[in-house]
Amino acid sequence: MLYSIIGEDVPNSLNDRLEARPAHLARLEVLHNEGRLVLAGPNPSIDSDNPGNAGFSGSVVVAEFATLEDAQTWADADPYVDAGVYQKVTVKPFKQVFPKI
Repeated sequence: MLYSIIGEDVPNSLNDRLEARPAHLARLEVLHNEGRLVLAGPNPSIDSDNPGNAGFSGSVVVAEFATLEDAQTWADADPYVDAGVYQKVTVKPFKQVFPKI
């Protein structure tokens, strides 16, 4: 089943985010290579693809996991959690409607 993982950044966490980013991306790459990643990306803090020093307010991942518990375990182990970037992470089942698969 698909699950949405929504991380909300703590204010002023851009430096910590940038430092933890390579490890964060490596985990997403594994999901992608396994064919389990639907989408992933950050939420810029301002209305711009490149927010510069304004940074990001969070991230969204939609991926396939066997169970909600597996998705939560994966989310809890994110390098952004360990680095203190995320103040909150929400994991929920997700039903894809569009694009149709």
